[in-house]
Amino acid sequence: MNQIILQIRKDLEKNSDEKIKKSGQNFFKEKVNIYGIKTSIVSKIGKEYFNTIKDKSNKEIFDLCDELWCSGYMEESFIACNWSYYIHNAYEEKDLKVFERWLDDYVSNWASCDTLCNHTVGAFLEMYPAYVSELKKWARSGNRWKRRASAVSLIIPAKQGKFLKDICEIADILLSDQDDLVQKGYGWMLKVASQSHQKQVFDYVMKNKKMMPRTALRYAIEKLPKDLRNRAMAR
Repeated sequence: MNQIILQIRKDLEKNSDEKIKKSGQNFFKEKVNIYGIKTSIVSKIGKEYFNTIKDKSNKEIFDLCDELWCSGYMEESFIACNWSYYIHNAYEEKDLKVFERWLDDYVSNWASCDTLCNHTVGAFLEMYPAYVSELKKWARSGNRWKRRASAVSLIIPAKQGKFLKDICEIADILLSDQDDLVQKGYGWMLKVASQSHQKQVFDYVMKNKKMMPRTALRYAIEKLPKDLRNRAMAR
């Protein structure tokens, strides 16, 4: 095993806090492996070690990320996600396959899913927008995290008003999904899109509200004016 990874694990263990570990579990329905460390400390540790590897190739950095993902510990997944985002200016088109493999092989909770997709995948799509079509394939996956990923990968671009047509198409695919974490994911995507495209998102919600699960609906309308929220919630 790479010495850098071993040293990171020692530092994480050293900063482990039993109280944070116990309280952290409360945010997840499924069992998660956590050291119990504040996110700010995890980010600081990751950044310090990234400075020792920043001159490596994308592949070398991704290989190190794989070692971190393999542990199954959430904090290590966060460092892997941060490292993969730090090199976003050097992304190549083939890198999306790496990120998709991480979703398939390693992601097992919403926090790791969102950390990977909000920044790493989101930055990739801003650089290579043609690949947003891949998200529509993810939206049809049997993997709940991949379906959530299809939506939350567009959160950052949506803040800039991008990909509205694709956002609506992905919401169409996920519209009646029975998984609450997928519902929250696409509802969040619509909510963010509504900040730049209020009328279009409101119209979308009104058109589809009879089919939308209540969880997705509530998320989607959260940033709309009160009168529009009331109209959307009325049956």
